[in-house]
Amino acid sequence: MKKILIAVCGSLILSSCTWVKVTSNGESVRLVQSARTVESCKKLGQVTAKVESKIVFNRDTEKVADELADLARNEAALMGGDTIAPVSEINDGRRSFSVYQCFPARTQ
Repeated sequence: MKKILIAVCGSLILSSCTWVKVTSNGESVRLVQSARTVESCKKLGQVTAKVESKIVFNRDTEKVADELADLARNEAALMGGDTIAPVSEINDGRRSFSVYQCFPARTQ
């Protein structure tokens, strides 16, 4: 019984952790929910992010959504994008996002 309790507690702790971190470049990418927001933007492509949605128990839906968005922001930054918008629902820990460039590219 003690082993089961330890396993359950450990699972709950792990399921509440955030494993994905936004990179410094990813921090400059914004997430929008409305297609109207990106009407005047240049579409650069699409990314699909995946995280574990279940570790013994189903993970918190909001945490999974946040991690998927963080991964997509990181990938969008690598593509030269500054904005992402979800194009699918979360399914089995996966979600697709369109990547846009809405602001003039910065010169360095």
